[in-house]
Amino acid sequence: MTIAERRPWQAVLRLLERDERVFAGLLAIAMVGGLATIGLIPLRPRYRIDLVSLVFWFTAYKVGVFALVTVKPRATRGIFLCALAVDLVLVFVLLCLTGGGDSFYYALFFPLVGVNAYYFGPRIAGVAALTAGALFALAGWLVPPWVGWPSVLFLSVGWGLPAVFLGYVAERERHAREEVDQLNLELKGTLTRLQATQHELLVSERMATVGRLSLKVAHEVRNPISAIELNAEMLQEIVGGQPGAEMEEAKHLVAAIRDQVSALDALTEEYLAFARFPRPQFEEESVNQLVEELAEFVRPVALRQGLSVRAETDPNVPTMEIDRGLLRQAILNLVKNAFEALSRGGEVTIGSRLDGEAVEIAVSDTGPGITTEVAERLFEPFFTTKPQGTGLGLGIARQITEEHGGELRWRNGPERGVTFTIRLPVKRVVSV
Repeated sequence: MTIAERRPWQAVLRLLERDERVFAGLLAIAMVGGLATIGLIPLRPRYRIDLVSLVFWFTAYKVGVFALVTVKPRATRGIFLCALAVDLVLVFVLLCLTGGGDSFYYALFFPLVGVNAYYFGPRIAGVAALTAGALFALAGWLVPPWVGWPSVLFLSVGWGLPAVFLGYVAERERHAREEVDQLNLELKGTLTRLQATQHELLVSERMATVGRLSLKVAHEVRNPISAIELNAEMLQEIVGGQPGAEMEEAKHLVAAIRDQVSALDALTEEYLAFARFPRPQFEEESVNQLVEELAEFVRPVALRQGLSVRAETDPNVPTMEIDRGLLRQAILNLVKNAFEALSRGGEVTIGSRLDGEAVEIAVSDTGPGITTEVAERLFEPFFTTKPQGTGLGLGIARQITEEHGGELRWRNGPERGVTFTIRLPVKRVVSV
């Protein structure tokens, strides 16, 4: 048999996996089968019934109950309780129609009570057994001959006790299965977290390898860069003293070389700063003063780019224990990102404010914001959307923030722009 041929049967089995559907099926089989079997026993002529029609309509009724619990699974318990009451009444009516206490149809009470005990548990099983005994006695009283109290007690107690025990065992089994299902869910969750951790470890191992390689490359490249820069500077001095149009062009070429060498030198310095992160030296400093000085420092660069820089400080911000140089570098990295996001035109705001037991330093811009695709990899080392970027600026900023016991957050503006926030505790927690 092929996989495609097995799928319909697998779908049917999955449909019948629920206890409610299994119970409805078992009850239908027990009651319809019992009714058909007991109907084969000869009755007195005056108690003849149309057995075929009775079995047909009883089957249709059970199919309806099965369909109802499939369509409305949340009301299953109420539906089955109503079905139990209807079944008890139907058996009672059958007893009255087929001889009362002299009818063998009283045997339908046994599978009815037993199967319901499996689903509802011991309490409902006991109530159902007592009700069945009472209905049996009432049928015998209404349609003589009287069955006698021993028969009633046998149905109520003699069968009621095993039914109660069956309900108790089924309830224990159901609880045990729920515990196993819960343990399976917890195990699946643990396995999922373990797989995620394993993936993170693999990524961390790869990044560590890349970091070691980058550190080695940065070290090896620094000496040639220094030599190129020195020779370019000497060549610029030589060319600068010579007249002529060709010398003017040579001056521009040498200046371009020096600019690219400076960019390459800054790049290697950033790699080395990320790989050999220094331990912060904490001192009591003013965050507001740091923000204002940094805004003044970057304002000339912003003006050349057609941008405006605004500083907003909260006078309630207290002095704090910070590493001024490192924190300045973290804020400066955020400001550089804001400048690059704006390109030409726009505003950058550097602000500080007191928020309960924390101080927030925010850098906001009026740029296009951060897309979902970029947001997923925003703090990933070496990831950048800029042609000349290293992808380490945000990583360094977050590393500095965490060294101060804080966290770096970001959010897009309601319409446009993005805000990066360095949140630092006012009282630094000293690790032992």
